Amino acid sequence: MAKKKKITVQKFGGTSVATAEKIKAAAQRAIAAARGGNQVIVVASARGKQTDHLIADALELNPNPPKREMDQLLSTGEQQTVSLMAMAIEAMGHKAISMTGSQIKMVTDSVHTKARIKSIDANRIKKHLNKGCIVIVAGFQGVDENENITTLGRGGSDTSAVALAATVKADTCEIYTDVDGIYTTDPRIFKDAVKMEMISYDEILEMASLGAGVMHGRSIEFGKKYNVVIHVRSSMSEKTGTLITHEVPKMEGILVSGATIEKNLAKISLIGVNNKPGNAAKIFAHLAQAKVSVNDIIQTEVSNEKANISFTVSKNDFADAQKTVEEIKKKVNCQDAFYRQDIAEISVIGVGMRTHCGVANMMFSTLAKAKINIDSITTSEIRISCLVDKDQGDKALISVCKTFELDKPVEKRSYVK
Repeated sequence: MAKKKKITVQKFGGTSVATAEKIKAAAQRAIAAARGGNQVIVVASARGKQTDHLIADALELNPNPPKREMDQLLSTGEQQTVSLMAMAIEAMGHKAISMTGSQIKMVTDSVHTKARIKSIDANRIKKHLNKGCIVIVAGFQGVDENENITTLGRGGSDTSAVALAATVKADTCEIYTDVDGIYTTDPRIFKDAVKMEMISYDEILEMASLGAGVMHGRSIEFGKKYNVVIHVRSSMSEKTGTLITHEVPKMEGILVSGATIEKNLAKISLIGVNNKPGNAAKIFAHLAQAKVSVNDIIQTEVSNEKANISFTVSKNDFADAQKTVEEIKKKVNCQDAFYRQDIAEISVIGVGMRTHCGVANMMFSTLAKAKINIDSITTSEIRISCLVDKDQGDKALISVCKTFELDKPVEKRSYVK
């Protein structure tokens, strides 16, 4: 009886397929994996700045283009890439076939420009894999139940890849990018950041949601839920990158694994809301109906009669959020609303926080010493976040990274046990 072949999913980001030479290099990696005894699925993004160019073309013709038509337009970027890669693989002597999101029946909801995957029919992919083909799938896109093309939001090719890996029960999902792994923080701001050998799903999920751009947050959710082994690595070298996995015992000794900064953020504060049951629910139900994704929420009781409610949103959602708040203000008897777009969020993340005290004190003391004022604070079991003035964001991140020794490998940090 023939031994069952392993299945490998390889995802190549836009910078990894930006030129003909880079497409050829990606094609060679896929062929090498296939010749090594694997069945190979490649997920590809649009080339280089192609998506940005398409957006610019749309805005030149219509400053407020319909979201359905934007999805129809932007999906063509990935379709170009997968066709070109299939041609490159065929030219190198291996069978290949390119497929769109609709052709593999990646069914999503109908929320254009940020759709969520509902199901994938892997039968067609498996049929071509069993014929010896490398199957190349357009990332970032799907189709709703009415056969409208949808897209998953920027970075959605990561989600496509991990969702496919979960569906076909792939042995590994390799995310190829222009960096050689996941770093303790953004090396463009903190030049001494070091690459991590391993990080937990929970930690990278927090980092992705807080501004780290290496992985798309929803892809991590899929990975954690379906136990997909994810390997983030460079498309330019053979070096081992960073493995994303479930927690391992030694992670508990690492106080802080990484730090992030998010600048694409706005804060909205509702002042003097009637302090009675149901008002907060009304506000956030109204925001949900407007398809606004809310991040951190802080509610403070200022008296028996009144409370203040603050929350953050992506700047991409700010206009819709502001409009929605203005509509709901009178219904909850809100005295005033304040809006800020000049903020940045600094966060430290680590599963080690669960078993260590003093992280908050170290962080707040560091920011105080650097003369950086904190607007507000939110926490979870494995992270602490502070809002600060945007013009002090980089300084705050660098200060925090130095305090938690994010310029050193784990084994050389003074507090790691």
